Amino acid sequence: MFQTFEATTSPHTGAKRLAALREAIAGAGFTGFLIPRADAHQGEYVAPCDERLSWLTGFTGSAGFCAVLPEIAGVFIDGRYRVQVKAQVDTDQFTPVPWPETKLERWLREQLRQGKIGFDPWLHTKDQIDTLTKELTGSGINLVSCENLVDRIWHDRPAAPAGKVENYPVELSGKTSVAKRAEISAKLAKDKQRAAVLTLPDSIAWLLNIRGSDIPRIPIVQSFAILHASGKVDLFADPGKFEELPADPDISVLPPEKFEAALVRLQGPVRVDKRTAPLRIWQILDAAGLEINDGADPCILPKARKNPTEIECTKTAHLRDAHAMVEFLAWLDRQPPGSLREIDVVTALEGFRAQTNALRDISFETIAGAGPNGAIVHYRVTEETNRSLEDGDLLLVDSGGQYVDGTTDITRTIPIGTPSEAQKRCFSLVLKGMIAISRTCFPKGLAGRDLDALARAPLWRAGLDYDHGTGHGVGAYLSVHEGPQRISRIGEVPLDPGMILSNEPGYYRESAFGIRIENLIVVQPAPTIEGADDRDMLAFETLTWVPIDRRLILPDMLSNGERDWLNAYHETIRARLDVTGETAKWLAEATAPL
Repeated sequence: MFQTFEATTSPHTGAKRLAALREAIAGAGFTGFLIPRADAHQGEYVAPCDERLSWLTGFTGSAGFCAVLPEIAGVFIDGRYRVQVKAQVDTDQFTPVPWPETKLERWLREQLRQGKIGFDPWLHTKDQIDTLTKELTGSGINLVSCENLVDRIWHDRPAAPAGKVENYPVELSGKTSVAKRAEISAKLAKDKQRAAVLTLPDSIAWLLNIRGSDIPRIPIVQSFAILHASGKVDLFADPGKFEELPADPDISVLPPEKFEAALVRLQGPVRVDKRTAPLRIWQILDAAGLEINDGADPCILPKARKNPTEIECTKTAHLRDAHAMVEFLAWLDRQPPGSLREIDVVTALEGFRAQTNALRDISFETIAGAGPNGAIVHYRVTEETNRSLEDGDLLLVDSGGQYVDGTTDITRTIPIGTPSEAQKRCFSLVLKGMIAISRTCFPKGLAGRDLDALARAPLWRAGLDYDHGTGHGVGAYLSVHEGPQRISRIGEVPLDPGMILSNEPGYYRESAFGIRIENLIVVQPAPTIEGADDRDMLAFETLTWVPIDRRLILPDMLSNGERDWLNAYHETIRARLDVTGETAKWLAEATAPL
């Protein structure tokens, strides 16, 4: 098993740890201290040694931060975690704050007349601190970079990860590292930049065609890198991780502690991304008198635009994963209500994926929420929360696999026993939005924010909505949440061919049920449209081939076009999946025309 079910945090530890931190804050001469979820690489998923937010507060969500002041400690969480945070933190000690509706600067102004707020410059980007500093101008509240005060009191902090690194072959990557480095360094030279500082581990993994094991579920190696305009790379990571790899004369693997000295020795201009790189890098380069060019990570868009080899490999991984999912769903339907608990669901699904003999890891902790637990958007079952699947429940299962040829992510909502009309109505509205994204064509140059409303419109007409984006980017045997592409209100990056995204509208009724339907899709040139003008049009090709539960659909709520799309989708599933026995019988029924 990759997934375990113990509770990794407890609300009961919060009071003692918060008191110790406040003592450290006061001893350092500060009024407060900021604790982000992120690590020095601004990762959504962090190593145990970097889980400062969850260690202090008990909150384990993948986004958020805490601001500790003398009389109040605010835990800032977005709409995905409004239910979860109340169960995980001691609300007598920590105050949940709805974010981004409540901006940190406004909250600080409300809580303080003046003071010094400490922050670790390795854990915040220049963009974040510049914005906050500007908004606090004239408030009497000053931000001061300092050592990490949580680390000062975290006496049993885990060691840094030391997983081995492996080469990622060109048969899967579609392009050699040499070719990638040549292309990116040529862009630097064209922009008259002498070097680029890379801080995102998935960018480094993509550029060097390597994969690691430092972070559970995400095959990256925690590292920094300097890409020179010559094409040479200085890579800062534990050299012991690379002992089994052949040496490359153009890649120097150096201990992490040599990173700061290497920055000082650079000659400018140096490219750094103020939206993703730690502020500390800017401080070091600025103190050395180097010219700094703010520019996006030069790997981030080439990595997002998958090449034909990566797309074909991803399709193979999704078909493999679809077989496992269909076997799982067929098995699940044979179990009577009340006979399973959520942990049984998670272990069974992982078992079916493992039977492919290709599973490297799950791509994130499986979400299997029955009834009210399904309304917790990023629910993680533990021994304490393990709920029985009872007649009338909806079961939300959001899961994925890491295969060497691709990363998968799929959500299906399944009725346990007999669903209610209200559940069917809400499911049908979510399905209409999911189909709208699947069917759309759009002009090249549009971003995710231009499409997000298509998925929400059916829910909006019913006075409903969901508090998360409609889709995130997905890597090629890399992070299941990949930027910069996304389908959301804040998705500003134009969608380009080769970008893989999720398509996952939902609806959540607290204390009752949750609904989400998710397929992965890839941006491709749109099929020829009769009568169209000569502008470039794009569309989405579906990658996920698993039935959508017909028992939760009210057919009269679907238009003819929506019904045709669903029937064609299910017909393709029948044609592509080769299953036998009870599973074949189940699949025929699950994909019958609506």
